[in-house]
Amino acid sequence: MSEKQPLYRIQFIANNERYELYVRELTQGSLFGFIEIGDFVWDNHTSLVVDPSHEKLKSEYANVNRTYIPLHSVLKIDEVNKQGTAKITDLGDKVTPFPSPIYTPKN
Repeated sequence: MSEKQPLYRIQFIANNERYELYVRELTQGSLFGFIEIGDFVWDNHTSLVVDPSHEKLKSEYANVNRTYIPLHSVLKIDEVNKQGTAKITDLGDKVTPFPSPIYTPKN
């Protein structure tokens, strides 16, 4: 009997937004300081209600086989049994990206 491939939920911050994606492949990757994710799992909507953030994610990652996420952007990685809905949540000005520049030139 073949073993079921694990499903991961990864949460990370990019562009003042919190991304939540479901993937089947997750490794430390060959680029130092990056998490490599691939084999994206998308929800197949069976209802008439469509989540705009889910559709934005699907279009953003439509032609992407793998993506590399900086370690300092990752909030949480979970191995899950059941897939949820991938989404983007706007954080507004509540979050300061890390690392922030320590030197900012004066104009």
